[in-house]
Amino acid sequence: MPLAHSLREQIREHIVEGIVSGRWQPGERIVERRIAVELEVSQTPVREALRELEALRLIESATNKGVRVRELSAADLEEIYPVRAGLEQIAAELAAPRLAGDASALLPHVEALYEADRAGDGEAQVRHTVAFHREMVRAAGNSVLLHTWESLGIEVWTALSIRWLGTVQQSYAEEHEAVMEAFRRRDPRIAELVKAHVLGCAPAPRGAGAG
Repeated sequence: MPLAHSLREQIREHIVEGIVSGRWQPGERIVERRIAVELEVSQTPVREALRELEALRLIESATNKGVRVRELSAADLEEIYPVRAGLEQIAAELAAPRLAGDASALLPHVEALYEADRAGDGEAQVRHTVAFHREMVRAAGNSVLLHTWESLGIEVWTALSIRWLGTVQQSYAEEHEAVMEAFRRRDPRIAELVKAHVLGCAPAPRGAGAG
C-alpha cells in the first residue's frame, strides 16, 4: 500500500510539474496512456493521480474528449485564497504557543527565501513560501486541519498564480520573517496578521498591478 501511494504521489507531482512548467498548456489534452509509457508504470496509478488533480480543479475530463488542463481564470485562482486564509488563521491561533517557544522550523525557509529573492529564483520562492506555511499549519498539531490545508494544493495554486497571472512580490523573505517574529514575540493579533498576509498574496483583480 505505501508503495502504491508513493507511486501515485510521484505521478501526481510529475503531472503537476508539467502543468506548472508549461509543458501542458491550458486546454491541452493529457493522455493517460502516454504518461504511463513515459514513466514505465501501469495506467491505474496514472488514472488515480489524474482523479486527484481533477478534484483540485487543475484538470477536467469530458466524455469522448479525454482529460485536459483547465482554462483557469483569475477568478478561479482568487477563490482559493479566502479559504486558505481562514484555515491558516485557525492554524496560527493553535500554533501560537508552540511557535512562540520555538520557531526554528520556520527559520530555514525564511533564510532560503532571502537567497531566492536575491537570485530572483521564482521556483525556490514558491517552494519555500509553501514550506513555511506548511510548517506553521503543522505546528497547530491538528491533523484534520493539516489534511484539509494540504488538499487545497497550495503549492500548485501559488505557482500558477505567479506563472499565469504574474502575482509577484518583491520580497517574500521580509514578509515571512515578519510573520515568524510575530510568533516569537507572542503578538496577540497573530491570527489576524496571518490571515491578512495570506489574503495579501491573492491575485490582483484584472486591470490592477501586482501587489
